[in-house]
Amino acid sequence: MTGANHIDYDRASNIGRRLIKTGENKNFGLLVISSINLGLRISDLLPLSFDQLKCDKFEIIEKKTGKKRQLKVNDHIRDALTFYEDDLTYKMGGSAFTSQKGSTFSPQQVNRLLKKYLKGNFSSHSLRKSFGRRVWENDNQSERALIYLSQIYNHASAQVTRTYLGIQQEELDDIYMRL
Repeated sequence: MTGANHIDYDRASNIGRRLIKTGENKNFGLLVISSINLGLRISDLLPLSFDQLKCDKFEIIEKKTGKKRQLKVNDHIRDALTFYEDDLTYKMGGSAFTSQKGSTFSPQQVNRLLKKYLKGNFSSHSLRKSFGRRVWENDNQSERALIYLSQIYNHASAQVTRTYLGIQQEELDDIYMRL
């Protein structure tokens, strides 16, 4: 597999929660939690507002495809948001993913912070892959999950999704280990 690796979902979730709870980097922690639970490209994640994340469901127009996508906010994101209830930006529904300087994170900042907190070959795309791996693992590594993910990711086929998530290479590697 080339490119960024996926991050173990639980590891990413734990780091995100720690950054929020300790206040070390709350907004980046929320970005991690939101990303692994929404599966968005970084270009679609960064513009999200607190108003959108406070809703049960919201719609976006994907920047890359121009397609409309409906997203559901799950309990992991809602739990993370409880740490923001006294935050003025939260109350006013402002941008959710701002740096300590007040500007929205750039993809480059996100990549630097991922390398800082997770130490490895990770990028913002790793978070999107973590979402996919979690969906696939939670559905017993089923072909059905790959079909759903290919729809979510707008991939041409489940095979493209399998390759994207690095599943095919792992299965090929296992062939050698079973000898």
